[in-house]
Amino acid sequence: MRVENKQLKEFILDSKKVDPDKLAVAFEAAEESGKKLGDILLEEKLIEAEELRKLYAYILGIPFVDISKDAVPAEILQIVPEPIAKKYKVVAFEKIGQELKVAMLNPEDIQTVDFIRKKTGLKIIPCLTTEEGIEVVLKLYSKSLKAEFGDMIEKNSAAVSEEKSADSLEEIAQGLPIIRIVDTLIKHAILQGASDIHIEPDEKEVRVRYRIDGILHEAMTLPKQVSDGIIARIKVLSNLKLDEHRIPQDGRFKIEKEDIKISFRVSILPIFDGEKIVMRLLNENSKGLTLEKMGLVGEGLEIIHREIKRPNGMILVTGPTGSGKTTTLYTVMDILNTPDVNISTVEDPVEYRMSRINQTQVHPKVGLTFAAGLRSLLRQDPDIIMVGEIRDNETMEMAVQAAMTGHLVLSTLHTNSAAGTLPRLIDMGAEPFLVASTVNVIIAQRLVRKLCADCRKEHKLEEEEYKTLQDNYNMEEILEVLKKNAGMKEWLKAADTWQDITFYKAAGCEHCNQEGYHGRNGIFEILEVTEIIKKMISQKADATEIEKKAKEDGMLTMIEDGFSKAITGITSIEEILRVTKE
Repeated sequence: MRVENKQLKEFILDSKKVDPDKLAVAFEAAEESGKKLGDILLEEKLIEAEELRKLYAYILGIPFVDISKDAVPAEILQIVPEPIAKKYKVVAFEKIGQELKVAMLNPEDIQTVDFIRKKTGLKIIPCLTTEEGIEVVLKLYSKSLKAEFGDMIEKNSAAVSEEKSADSLEEIAQGLPIIRIVDTLIKHAILQGASDIHIEPDEKEVRVRYRIDGILHEAMTLPKQVSDGIIARIKVLSNLKLDEHRIPQDGRFKIEKEDIKISFRVSILPIFDGEKIVMRLLNENSKGLTLEKMGLVGEGLEIIHREIKRPNGMILVTGPTGSGKTTTLYTVMDILNTPDVNISTVEDPVEYRMSRINQTQVHPKVGLTFAAGLRSLLRQDPDIIMVGEIRDNETMEMAVQAAMTGHLVLSTLHTNSAAGTLPRLIDMGAEPFLVASTVNVIIAQRLVRKLCADCRKEHKLEEEEYKTLQDNYNMEEILEVLKKNAGMKEWLKAADTWQDITFYKAAGCEHCNQEGYHGRNGIFEILEVTEIIKKMISQKADATEIEKKAKEDGMLTMIEDGFSKAITGITSIEEILRVTKE
């Protein structure tokens, strides 16, 4: 856009949005490097992207619109064809008489404006918007496709349920383009941010469900006659045997187009009514995940950053299946992944491919177990070893030995709390003194759904709710602990009671598909193995005693961390109860 650096600088000075001294430094850097001042301000995080775009709009005399908040009607959206919208980042969002308002990233792109004017025969009013806004509206093209596809499936499902003759049912099945069905199911799973697709044949139909933010949702119901075609298509994509229907099969395939790169881990299991398919979606574009984005804050975050920099010892992540343990380990490996260290893993399965990391997939059928893989790894001169899971005595012993002999070992374990991990290792046969000298830190975690920021509503605890919470947790103790926590100072006053605190509840809007939640965040318990705790482990102290001591030293329990995130509006009390009840 035609905005000179000097012009932008003057307007920012007038608006007082950036510290004048920092602005002067940024302006000088822009002039020396030939870069745009706006780009440097964004790089240095001196201004928000939306604020900068508003300034551009003001300077150019063009309206600024935030199109990410309101749903654009399908009939308006379709005025600009999807290929044009995606290529030139321009979307129609409002039509009044013969005037069409379009949101763009570069309203001075006269050629595109002229092209849309000729194609539609309307007067075009260009407006400036943000990249996020354009991305949100571009997704609506696919959502309107979903509605159209859903109607087609419903017609066929209705025809099946009317119990037509066998011949007409066969015609219905053959008339459905199998490739289009599978592609559309995958496309919408990606759009909705699903982590898994379940395709489940029933006696009379095929159910498709998506797991979104940890919860399974019905996506659609297909006629039973398309079941064989869908299974065959997915087997072809995953290089599996088409004629094998009696034993489970596992495979993988990858989709790479435009700006998405997603791996699919496919599991096919014979069930009574056919073969059930579960596809795990692994987004290989989701780089740049940090411990902070996952929900780690304050003292716990500092402990992890301190402990992962140690040259040896064990870092253990615990929690049930689906609690994000593997994601935490991959994030830690990403931090440690520098050219001067050799990182090797033994996994089942290899979830994400990471450059510079040597990843080994276990194959128990040919004798490549976690223990065997770990034994071979130790001859490969590793600095850091990641073992997918400590499942048995042999793997545990080798992991402890590796940590003793100068390696940093990362692994996961299934226990309910951080303190419960230490007695569990001893129960598996580890010597208490070895556990005490090798384990550096234990991270226990769960995943909670994040409240949708667009529709969450304020909520105060009612007497009945408080009584229920008091029956399950020591609420007074939790409040006292949180008041002492440095990170909660701005949220809690010394005299506050639970009834004074503002919480938030899920409501539901267009952006979260009426769910009230969007995305997930971790709640954590970080137990650092201090000298005193080492002595307690050596003396075979139980989990309760260890946890008590860790709390005295300042450890926040998972429940306390959960309530801190409910107070700050990240999640709801209902979510904390859902994931922490045992």
